[in-house]
Amino acid sequence: MIKKAILVAFIVLIGLYQSKAQPDNIIRIDDDIQLIQVNDSIFIHTSWYQTHKFGKVPANGLIIVRNGQAIMVDTPWDNEMTKQLTEFIEDSLKVKLVKFIAGHYHEDCIGGLEYLQNIGVESIANSMTVAKCKEDKLPVPSISFTDSLIFDFNGLQIECRYFGGGHTFDNITVWIPEKRILFGGCLIKSSNSDNLGYIGEAVLDDWDSTVRKVMKKYGNIEIIIPGHGNYGDSELLEHTIELVEKQRLAQ
Repeated sequence: MIKKAILVAFIVLIGLYQSKAQPDNIIRIDDDIQLIQVNDSIFIHTSWYQTHKFGKVPANGLIIVRNGQAIMVDTPWDNEMTKQLTEFIEDSLKVKLVKFIAGHYHEDCIGGLEYLQNIGVESIANSMTVAKCKEDKLPVPSISFTDSLIFDFNGLQIECRYFGGGHTFDNITVWIPEKRILFGGCLIKSSNSDNLGYIGEAVLDDWDSTVRKVMKKYGNIEIIIPGHGNYGDSELLEHTIELVEKQRLAQ
């Protein structure tokens, strides 16, 4: 697994600091964890990892709330942050966390999976993510899928789908059709990203075509949440493609 210090250094170098959203949209849990409400039942969770050289570095995930229950997409950086976030949503939002979806196998996606497994939360991931977790002796998600997994969450359809390699070989997206919200994770770059950041495990030959598949599949996206940085709209897809093409020309 990539060491945390290496991963966050590349994130910082591309300027992926989470912007200050409108104050009435923000729920501050503490200095290192916040929620941004983007819909009546959808929250972005952002957690900051403290580095000595670069300060606090953010990573995004998602909380989906429905009828007193919640799904978490990607965990904060570690078990302690994940515990804090979980206890907050259960105590303050009065919902029970019942499922977790992993975007890929890096620490900014599954750093808190061990904690979630210890409290009995069901975990879902791409079969390639599951295999990589086993190989690297990481906590292993309990449910796997290959191309896609579509399920009903208390009347809300959730679609997990693998379109191909990009930031990593195993990255997936999570689509909420009723809300027209796509969690792109690290497959998608924020508008304030001027390069791809860490590409040590990227599938550069496929990344842009993978994003084009996302564009073709979901033509009515209203909100896209990248793995780091500001959320936006479908323009983030075009921006990501441009960054991939730029990177390939530079090689």
